[in-house]
Amino acid sequence: MNKNDLVAAVALNTGLSKADAAKAVDGVFSTVSGALQQGEDVRLVGFGTFSVVNRKASMGRNPRTGEPIHIPASRQPKFKAGKGLKQSVNS
Repeated sequence: MNKNDLVAAVALNTGLSKADAAKAVDGVFSTVSGALQQGEDVRLVGFGTFSVVNRKASMGRNPRTGEPIHIPASRQPKFKAGKGLKQSVNS
């Protein structure tokens, strides 16, 4: 499922127009992104938790040349599925 499919499904399930559903989906994505940028977690009970993880700098290898390369420290988004989502996938 891509974003257009998600917008169409939201429109169908809620009775909104596709334009309104697209605004709603974009609003959710931008709100989650904004909260993660500020270092906040986003907890959706029954669905899951979005959070930010700090990764340390490390050394890696270029797969073509085998030359060592420095991988800088970074912040990575992380998602942990909630109990309700896990149960719905496994049923």
